[in-house]
Amino acid sequence: MATDHFSNSAPSIPAALPNLKLMTMFRLGLFQAGLGVMSLLTLGVLNRVMIKELAIPATIVAGAIAMHQIVAPARVWFGQMSDAKPILGYHRTGYIWIGSALFTIASFLAVQVVWQLGNSIETYGWTTPTYGWVGFLAFMFALYGIALSSSSTPFAALLVDISEEDNRPKLVSIVWSMLTIGIVVGAIITGELLKPLDLDTPLEVVRASINRLFIIIPAVVFGLTLIATFGIEKKYSRYKTRSALVDREDQITLGRALKVLTASRQTGLFFVFLLVMTICLFFQEPILEPYGGEIFGMTIAETTKLNAFWGSGTLIGLSLTGFLIVPRLGKKNTTKLGCFLVAGSFVLIILAGLSRNPATLRGAVVVLGFASGVTTTGALILMLDLTAAETAGTFIGAWGLSQAWARAAATITGGALLDLGRRLLSTPILAYGLVFVMPIFGMMLAVRLLSRVDVREFQTEAKAAIAKVLEQDL
Repeated sequence: MATDHFSNSAPSIPAALPNLKLMTMFRLGLFQAGLGVMSLLTLGVLNRVMIKELAIPATIVAGAIAMHQIVAPARVWFGQMSDAKPILGYHRTGYIWIGSALFTIASFLAVQVVWQLGNSIETYGWTTPTYGWVGFLAFMFALYGIALSSSSTPFAALLVDISEEDNRPKLVSIVWSMLTIGIVVGAIITGELLKPLDLDTPLEVVRASINRLFIIIPAVVFGLTLIATFGIEKKYSRYKTRSALVDREDQITLGRALKVLTASRQTGLFFVFLLVMTICLFFQEPILEPYGGEIFGMTIAETTKLNAFWGSGTLIGLSLTGFLIVPRLGKKNTTKLGCFLVAGSFVLIILAGLSRNPATLRGAVVVLGFASGVTTTGALILMLDLTAAETAGTFIGAWGLSQAWARAAATITGGALLDLGRRLLSTPILAYGLVFVMPIFGMMLAVRLLSRVDVREFQTEAKAAIAKVLEQDL
């Protein structure tokens, strides 16, 4: 149909915009599925190879990978840019496409730097050339993070533009379920592709397999981005009808957007809540695969497939939450429930280490995934509610900044705590336990912060701030 085409002309505003259908929601989820696969490649496969196969200290690995989250302030800027400066007449789509092309290319280039770092360690040891490669690897992950920000932030803002409050829980459940499906399917496919590799496989064979993986998968991810977003903004976006700044988007400067962003104290409260909650959710991310390898004796393929078990639990949690739990408990109570479940799941992961039974670990990871799904869905729905239409991209950028900084902090702190635990504690299992116990306490703090969040207060204060900006212009 003509309404599905991405043209050079600005979109017209129909009298009555159509509501999203379930199939359209699933199509949008293909973008998130691609992000899930990319996350698996960088934080699962590449992380494991650097720590286990190349024997790079976990702190250095975590620090380099975390750079793609440390550059997250770019999310606010890209969000504001998508509010104020459309590309080919569209506020979100052009940014999504260009960013996707860039982050898929950057991922392959980062892998090539990893191999050079490994060669430098083997040839020169930890000398100046090696530290130079460490710095270059951190730089490559920073570029990857900037490209990712330029794509994912406008995409999340697009979800605000095209949804209504009544269908938003379903949209969040479906789109983020597809993120998890991407992780699960990616884990299964990656596990099969890497199945021939065992603990004794020569590094050259590992290198060839990983290179092939980072060519094929990113190309598929870019294709999924095009399929997911083609024609969506033109047909469904309500940005023009909601904004009090229609035809004045160029006046949404970064400074004015930040004034709206900081007008309500609820913004700060929710920012800190997201920070604490996300740190707790992802504290395990840099060490779960090494945990499976060192404590349970699992191969690369087996530890990669842990992501499939986590993803399966998350998928169940996401699906049930948007359609069943939120309508019954409400957004805040659902999120609180998820926080308590996450704390309990980390207790199970610690206990699994005592048994050294891989099946027990897999079960604990499924429970963690379910708890993560419940928590994430509740928090995401709250996040979209705590967003002003005129500056949706800026708000989404701020929430993304909080989550990205939290993931960076979790990645760095998790790796550093593991190294510290290995030095201070007598056995590896105690070192890993030190890392896993931290999110238990963190989630209790997150619940206290969430109790103080008030959506109605935010919406009232945000409207007043937008009105003030308009008065200043006049």
